[in-house]
Amino acid sequence: MHSYVLELKDIFEQNADPAQAGPMKKYMRDQFEYLGIKSPQNAVLMRDFIKEHGLPQLDQLDLISRELWSLPQREFQYAAMTLISKLEQKLEPEFITAIEYLIMDKSWWDTVDLLASHAVGSQFKRFHKVKEKYLKKWRKSDNFWLRRTTLLFQLGYKKETDFDLLCEIVRENLGSDEFFINKAIGWALRQYAHTNPAPVKKFVKATKDLHPLSRREALKNIGE
Repeated sequence: MHSYVLELKDIFEQNADPAQAGPMKKYMRDQFEYLGIKSPQNAVLMRDFIKEHGLPQLDQLDLISRELWSLPQREFQYAAMTLISKLEQKLEPEFITAIEYLIMDKSWWDTVDLLASHAVGSQFKRFHKVKEKYLKKWRKSDNFWLRRTTLLFQLGYKKETDFDLLCEIVRENLGSDEFFINKAIGWALRQYAHTNPAPVKKFVKATKDLHPLSRREALKNIGE
C-alpha cells in the first residue's frame, strides 16, 4: 500500500469513534462500515494531513484514490474525494478512467453525486474528447449510477448548461422506476431553473411521461 495511504489510514484510525460509527452506518442503510468520524472532524483531519504531507503527485493520485477506495470504512472514500477535489483543475484527461471506476465501485449517492458534479463536470468542461467519449458510453450504460452522472454533471454549470443536452438525457431515462434516476432528473432540472426557470417549466409541462417525483422536484422552487 502506498505510504501516503498508510499514513492517512493511521491518522484516521487514531481518531475513530465507535460510538458514532453505528449511527453513521445506520444512516447509510448499513451498506458501509464507518470509523465514526463525522464530516466536520473529517475536514479538519484532511486539512491538517494535507498541511503536513502535501497533496499527492498527480501521477500517484489514481493509485492513492483506488487504494483509499478499497478500504472498508467509508471515511476513506471521502478522503479520496477530498484529494481529487483539491486537484480537480490539474487532472489530466486520462484520470477519467479512475473517476469511472470510483463511480461504479461502492456506489451510493454520497460519493457518486460529488464525483458527478465536481470531478466529472470539470473533466467534461475541460476536455471535449473525454466528454464526447464517456458521455456517449455512460448514457447507454446498464449501470444507473453512470446514467445518474450524465444527468448531474452540469449541476454547477449555471448559464453554461447545455439545456438541450440535459433534455435529451432526461428523455432517454423516462419510464425508469429507479428512484435515483427519477430524483436526479428532478434535481438537474430544478438546479437549472435557478438560472433560467422558463424553459424548465415549459419542458416539464410538455413532457407528459415525466415521473411524478421528477416533476415535483423540478418545480419545487418555481411552481406549476
